[in-house]
Amino acid sequence: MPAPTDILSSHGPLAAVLGAKFEPRPEQLDMARAVSETLANRTHLLVEAGTGVGKSFAYLVPAILRAIEHNETILLATNTIALQEQLITKDIPLLREILDPQPPPSDDPSLPPPTPKLRPVLVKGRGNYISIRRLKLASQRQDRLFPDPASRRSLHQVEEWAYETRDGTLSTLPQLERPGIWDKVQSDSGNCMGRKCPDYESCFYQSARRAMEGANLLVCNHALFFSDLALRAQEVGFLPKYDHVILDEAHGVEDTAADHFGISLSEGRINHLLTTLYHPRTGRGYLPQLGLLAGDTESVERAVRLTLDALDASRLFFEQLAEIAQRISQSKDPRSATPQNWRTHNAASARIREPGITDNLLTPAMNNLTVRLRSLREACKSDQDQYELNAYAIRASEIADDAAALIDQTLPGCAYWIESSPPSEDSHFQRVTLACSPIEVAPILKGRLFDQPHSVILTSATLSTRRVKEDETRESAEMAFSHTISRLGAEGARTLQLGSPFDHSTQAQLVIDTTVGEQSARTSSFFPDDAPARSTPAPTYTDRLSDRILHHLRQTDGGAFVLFTSFATLNAVARRLRPPLNNLNLPMYAQGLDGSRQTILEKFREDERSVLLGAASFWQGVDVRGRGLRNVIITKLPFDPPDRPLTEARTELMQSRGQDPFREDALPRAIMKFKQGFGRLIRSKTDSGQVVVLDARLLTARYGKQFLLALPDGLNITRLTQ
Repeated sequence: MPAPTDILSSHGPLAAVLGAKFEPRPEQLDMARAVSETLANRTHLLVEAGTGVGKSFAYLVPAILRAIEHNETILLATNTIALQEQLITKDIPLLREILDPQPPPSDDPSLPPPTPKLRPVLVKGRGNYISIRRLKLASQRQDRLFPDPASRRSLHQVEEWAYETRDGTLSTLPQLERPGIWDKVQSDSGNCMGRKCPDYESCFYQSARRAMEGANLLVCNHALFFSDLALRAQEVGFLPKYDHVILDEAHGVEDTAADHFGISLSEGRINHLLTTLYHPRTGRGYLPQLGLLAGDTESVERAVRLTLDALDASRLFFEQLAEIAQRISQSKDPRSATPQNWRTHNAASARIREPGITDNLLTPAMNNLTVRLRSLREACKSDQDQYELNAYAIRASEIADDAAALIDQTLPGCAYWIESSPPSEDSHFQRVTLACSPIEVAPILKGRLFDQPHSVILTSATLSTRRVKEDETRESAEMAFSHTISRLGAEGARTLQLGSPFDHSTQAQLVIDTTVGEQSARTSSFFPDDAPARSTPAPTYTDRLSDRILHHLRQTDGGAFVLFTSFATLNAVARRLRPPLNNLNLPMYAQGLDGSRQTILEKFREDERSVLLGAASFWQGVDVRGRGLRNVIITKLPFDPPDRPLTEARTELMQSRGQDPFREDALPRAIMKFKQGFGRLIRSKTDSGQVVVLDARLLTARYGKQFLLALPDGLNITRLTQ
């Protein structure tokens, strides 16, 4: 079997298959060589590979060779669905044809087909799969389970799809009028009948499980991987044993791990379960129909009363949390909260420092309901209803336990907070969540990931905080990765930095515009030139920022991402930009205002003069190639808000250790996010454009130079100071 570098060389089989589409990339060969050595030695590797290196093939080729030659299992996790689909539908099939070609089928039908050496599988969480048995049950009882015609129409839509789908997963399910229907028909471990199920042999999940157990290349997302890693501490993980782990898009690993090693309890999660059991407005739900079926109306009525008690407890519980969060916000900044209901404000978080912040009304109510559901399960004669009741009891018990853990703060080393999220489409109120996450995930990941007998490879375009020079020593080069290594507990891992093959000196320009803080009302395009000075109010920061954004949008005639660090600023700028952009016939799409993330991205791609205003997720994981994106405007250096609960907790912990939280944590995080934002511009050898930074600190602050040192070498920089 040839070496990975032979496969990827300009004279190799991949080049022969791709023909004119093949591009020789020295950086790709370096990465493939390092990955191959890491797999062979079962060590750990961090690879920063710039856009265009072709890192997918650089890790897939050695991983596939390892699976074929040594019969070892590789787990590959990505952060985005787009990359998973690319790997499983394009990259892996192409390499499989080269590295594991299948012989033609035998003319003898009695002979079994040959077993391929490479067996890739896309692994999805159980909740992604339809349960045929539960679908049939829901269909039989739809008149009593579903209160409105829209829900029943959605159920019929699922039924029609279930006859056609090949994999039985949500990825192929059309958009439903009532998405909540899925909860009644999805596969669920709590109500799985196993081999007792009449649909066991045709079960989509069980088929996927069998394929997973026989696979040697597992592809999943970060969320599923870290969910399994958290469950393994309780010896209930669901992924099979693997020999190697490859985490692509690894810049998001810390945040994903923190989410899955913490606890989150939302009002929506609780109310969804309770109204599924009994909906007080319609009088329908699982429990009323169970009473009709079983004939034991008295026991069911007691369960209904306990469900209503739990609904009341949930409402009071979250109202109290909202009031506490409002008080905390007012104590920090009296302007941050008004006498209005706190739930109607913008998204916010309030850290909870002490246990017992409020009476825990929820845990006893949910425990009482759990006991009643288990009692009903024991008395129920129908196998299917026994399993349904078991699943509901498990979910009620988990809510009770989570509420107790969060109120009593029983998870050590965590930050606890109350969070409000923006209103959903069907509600005018903010959604309130009580949550906690580990302040540090490094000790957890060190024990559960890096100290285990498998190799771990992390790769991304942003894992370091500066460019590594060619003549640097290995020890000096590793310092560029020190923040990532320390935050993930990956001490001892080898590091490798590979620049992009793109020529940023000719394809990109960096414009540092420091004039936002220096504009006067007279020069602002939002004020008439002939307006009297005494009647023109001093422009706010948002006015000045909007004016400069508009200036740079005019320069490129749109085709721009405008990246924000807060939704409040994004929303304010969107209001100011919409009229002038309409006058210029430049379509504008603002995240959170003009549709879902995917919807506005698709609309942006349809017109190369479009302008997209984005925050959070648009700094990373978005790939727009060609003239459609020729201008990336970064409104502010992306430092985390210092009062964000996790950030605040990390700061306090580092200060207690005598560390410098800004230099050792806040600054490296901002630099890597800045690199992600900059990386939206050049995605291919034919892309060109400018990145505009509207934050003077890039030039005036002592740390500004460190942001510039992280960008590609040879970049042309223009400074606008007036």
